[in-house]
Amino acid sequence: MHQAKVRKFGAAILYVLVFILMLSGCVGAGSSNNTESSEQVPNKASEPASEQPEVRTIQTVMGPVKLEGTPQRIVVLSNEGTEAVLALGVKPVGAVKSWLGDPWYAHIANQMQDVTVVGDEMQPNLELIASLQPDLILGVKVRQEAVYKQLSAIAPTVFSETLSGEWQKNFQIYADALNKKEQGQTILAEFNKRIEDAKAKLGDKTSAKVSVVRFLPGGARIYFKDSFSGVLLSQLGFARPKVQDKAGLAEEITKERIPEMDGDILFYFVWEDDVNTKTGEKSKLEWQKEQLWKNLNVVKNHKAFEVQDAIWNTSGGILAANLMLDELLQHME
Repeated sequence: MHQAKVRKFGAAILYVLVFILMLSGCVGAGSSNNTESSEQVPNKASEPASEQPEVRTIQTVMGPVKLEGTPQRIVVLSNEGTEAVLALGVKPVGAVKSWLGDPWYAHIANQMQDVTVVGDEMQPNLELIASLQPDLILGVKVRQEAVYKQLSAIAPTVFSETLSGEWQKNFQIYADALNKKEQGQTILAEFNKRIEDAKAKLGDKTSAKVSVVRFLPGGARIYFKDSFSGVLLSQLGFARPKVQDKAGLAEEITKERIPEMDGDILFYFVWEDDVNTKTGEKSKLEWQKEQLWKNLNVVKNHKAFEVQDAIWNTSGGILAANLMLDELLQHME
């Protein structure tokens, strides 16, 4: 009887142990399945989201242009545009050559080392531009409208409309295209602050009539209010001689019209077709031998100053505008 009870008690203990082992096995299997499931279905919340470049639409004179992110490889097809991108801290991969210099204006040469020359404003080299693999081309309608479609096939192309007196408007277009709109606004604000400071410094001196003249091979021109120098003089509040106080860029004149060059102050510059032959310089000296030139009040009063064509007329951008302002203030003092 006692042995039967012992056998029943041992069987019960064995049953309990078997049950516990089976239960442990089920739990272990469940844990294994959960681990496998977590490896096969990753936690998406922990994955970094891929960044998509910002897509912007620029409204231009040629229509809307879509740009992605901040362009890195810029080709510039105008002299003023080159000055704009340099002022914004960007070195282009390609640019049209300067009208003066070999191949760049003296005041930008140090910043343009290793930049590829892609022709000139009137005839950019499309094949060379394409080889540079730009992600943005900056140009101007008045110069390159005929090749706009070909340029747009190479890279997104943003055009301003015209040149000369429109440089501040164009600067804003270029800054926007470069994704540097706010920086562009700051740079223009700083320049216009310089203008206001200069006006205050000059005071009554701005009542002087300022004449602007250019000597070139075989002739001479007088410049009006819409020229690059004319716009800056107007901003400063300077008066102009009556024949130059009108809208427009410039007018070529004959020697008989030398008296139209007169003013209280005269700034003149020389354009050279060929730096080797110096035909522009020869033309200047020829005109200045004329008695009509010698009879100008501004010449008699020693108020005729020669300045740089690149700064006062040809380059037409923000860097030149600042340099012109510096030079103007020096002469006025």
